[in-house]
Amino acid sequence: MTKDKALEELFLAQKPHFSDHADFMAALTKRMDAVEYLKQHQEATIRRYKILMVVAFVVGIVSGGVAIGYVLSTPADVPLFTFQVQTGILLWLSENSRILAATSLSLLLTLGIISIISNIQDIQRMRVCLKA
Repeated sequence: MTKDKALEELFLAQKPHFSDHADFMAALTKRMDAVEYLKQHQEATIRRYKILMVVAFVVGIVSGGVAIGYVLSTPADVPLFTFQVQTGILLWLSENSRILAATSLSLLLTLGIISIISNIQDIQRMRVCLKA
């Protein structure tokens, strides 16, 4: 309690005075310019993030569509890739290559969509923090 009273007295004893000197205004203007520069830089960064997210989304959709189209257009009994070895795990991979490829492509597309949604939410949170 005594420390709080001492702090209060210390703050009450301080009487700041503001002057109209040119150096004070120059320093204030310099600080305001720095704040404006940072604000413009953050807005440009967010704009760049948006453009990159749209480009990544379009590239992902196109490449995923091409890959799934290729998997679905080839005959069902022809494996996507084969190995010269006819035993063990490589034979199993060769026989199930279509299912594995379709599953992995679907998983990658799902992860891509989730990451895009997450990035969009992060950008929106950054915008809210900038406005506050």
